[in-house]
Amino acid sequence: MAEAEIAFVAAAGAAGLALAVSAWAWRLRGRLAAREDDVETWEAQRAAALSERDGALTAFEDLRIGLTSDGGVTTLLGPTEAVVAARAALCPEDEGADDAVVLASAVHAAWPTQIRALVEQGEACDLRIDTTTGSWAVEGRLSGGVAWLRLYPIRAMVSGVEASLGLLTDASPAPTWVIDAEGRLLWANRAWLAEVDAASLEEARDRGLVFDRSAEALLSEAGRIGVRQEGFRWTAGGGRRRAWRIVAEPLARTGALAGAVLAFAIDMTEAEETRDTLRRHVEAHDETLNHLADAVAIFGPSKRLAFHNVAFQQLFNIDPAWLDERPTHAELLDRLRQKRQLPEVVDYAGWKAGELDFYGASEAAPDDSWSLPDGRTLRVVRQPHPLGGILLLFSDITDELQLRSRYNAQIQVQTATLDKLNDAVAVFGSDGRLRLHNEAFETFWELSAERLAEALDFDAVAELAKHTLPDPALWLGLKARVADPDPESRVPISGEGRTADGRIAAWQTRPLPDGATLVAFSDVTARRELEQALAAKAAALEESQALKREFVGSVSYELRTPLTTIVGYSELLETLGNLNERNRQHAGAIRVAASQLARSIDDVLDMAQIDAGEMELALGDVRIDDMFAAAADRFRPRIEGRGARLIVEPVDNTGAIRGDARRIAQALDHLLENATRSVAEDGVVTLKAEGNPSEVRIRVEDTGRGIPYHLQAHVFDRFVRRDRGGPGVGLALVKALVELHGGWAEVESEPGKGAAFILHLPIDAQSDAAAPELQLG
Repeated sequence: MAEAEIAFVAAAGAAGLALAVSAWAWRLRGRLAAREDDVETWEAQRAAALSERDGALTAFEDLRIGLTSDGGVTTLLGPTEAVVAARAALCPEDEGADDAVVLASAVHAAWPTQIRALVEQGEACDLRIDTTTGSWAVEGRLSGGVAWLRLYPIRAMVSGVEASLGLLTDASPAPTWVIDAEGRLLWANRAWLAEVDAASLEEARDRGLVFDRSAEALLSEAGRIGVRQEGFRWTAGGGRRRAWRIVAEPLARTGALAGAVLAFAIDMTEAEETRDTLRRHVEAHDETLNHLADAVAIFGPSKRLAFHNVAFQQLFNIDPAWLDERPTHAELLDRLRQKRQLPEVVDYAGWKAGELDFYGASEAAPDDSWSLPDGRTLRVVRQPHPLGGILLLFSDITDELQLRSRYNAQIQVQTATLDKLNDAVAVFGSDGRLRLHNEAFETFWELSAERLAEALDFDAVAELAKHTLPDPALWLGLKARVADPDPESRVPISGEGRTADGRIAAWQTRPLPDGATLVAFSDVTARRELEQALAAKAAALEESQALKREFVGSVSYELRTPLTTIVGYSELLETLGNLNERNRQHAGAIRVAASQLARSIDDVLDMAQIDAGEMELALGDVRIDDMFAAAADRFRPRIEGRGARLIVEPVDNTGAIRGDARRIAQALDHLLENATRSVAEDGVVTLKAEGNPSEVRIRVEDTGRGIPYHLQAHVFDRFVRRDRGGPGVGLALVKALVELHGGWAEVESEPGKGAAFILHLPIDAQSDAAAPELQLG
């Protein structure tokens, strides 16, 4: 190869090498630049992390000092304000330049042993340094081979307490607070601040407020000896005295909380007031017992005399000083035996043991009587005392027994006198109780003396006598004479009735001066059998009654046509537009009156139909609640128009009954109309029903003026003048319609306190007036 070619090849190789080196250098420079960017990014992140750490450490008031193994200082972390405050508090006279060294030296000087154990052995510690300007907490911990000290003022700990316990204790209604070993307030909840009238904890510290001086002394004692203390204090505030139970609990013996005490004030005002009220009540009770004429003695669970009234001391004439020594029950019985003021018994020891056995009883013992040697008779009542022990009540009934003996002798004389009479005589007191009767009374009613002795009042005697004389009207009339205190009712009356065995009984009543009533019965059957004229007169009267019913029926039918015309034309007049309001009211009044007259005629016709035995019931299933709802819709406007109220109580235990819905509703309408006329303003009409397996009772009550006792026996009679609505057949028709269903009607009333009409309807109507029904077997 020529030299020129060699030179060319060499030059080309050099150029290629230069290009390769340049490319490699360019790639190396790019990699170095990327590594440099990564290093800068890492350094920025580390700087940010360090900045965040420093910010987190300096965000609070505490300081952190790092110590080496030889006791040197490596690091001081914390805000400048905290450093200045720590130097001013812990080492105000040390003017060293290095804050970390100065603070570490101050801590080491205060707690040398604990700091040495932390640095050399890694033992954690919780310390406290008290200065003239406040207390500082020191915590020592080992981390990463470095011993760290954490310093913070005690108030920072208190903030931690508020954060951890605030949800519980700050919301507690009981005042709660914490004091340090020097008695300074560290923390308090809202209830405590409210009691001392402070808006905030800082204000309470600045003003030096305390809950109570005596309570603070109790807290100091608990902190000094390290044992829980309790006490009771009264405070005054808000215009009243309040009682508090103070509980002081030491928190810790060492560490940052060394000497601190947690205190609770529990409001005991209500309990103390209740205790005081109970004490005054007991005193008042004792004072009341002292005014009783009966002797009272109370023995406690220990069988010692706990209380006695003046009457007890006077009844047995016992030395008051001896009673004040609270003798036992056994000692009292021995003393009474010595004074011969106990019943004389053969076995005194057994009798005494029986008296003391009452302490084990759970119920009051039956009344007992003591016959004393001095002639007195005492009634003795023994009952367990609610607080333990027994209560004894002694009553001197000597005079009472004497009066009872005289009274019984007088009754015996009266009874012997009455037994000589042929008439059946009984005397009822003003309270309706049977006082006495003669033997003829037992014979007349075929009752034994034992049964009459069990029937103490008039109602019970009447119930027994109804088997012989089943006349409800008679017994209602007699009850009015016996139990009604109205002077108009206490007048002599007489009458007759027929017994179940066909006898005719004549009766009469005579009011007695002491308020009692004498009722006499006699058998006048023979006398009435001799009066044939009376029978003829009765037959004539029955015939006239039949003629009257026939006449009433005929006239009623004749009146229906003109009444229908009157109602129709009155309704037509009300619809005319040229009538003034007054004339339209007149036309309405004519329509209402004609409608009422038509209903009365319908009632008369229904009554005549019933009397003739021609009314036929259309039986079907009747739902009482539906019937009540329809009746309430018809009568509520009328009742509320009188300023009264209609109450329809829910129907209980009552399903469908078998009856004529139209006739039952007709009877119910008559009772509601009667109640509407009777109820006054602000009165109440009540409609309710209750049932049992055999019948349903429909009850219509009103708070009107009621029905006098002497009129209640005739309230269901026809064409009889009565205070509740005048003459008519409405209530008589109600009674007849109910009886057609196989039921019966009754009235309950007390004059001046309203009346109640009750319809007793069988569940399945049994009546000859019912149309035959298809029976499917």
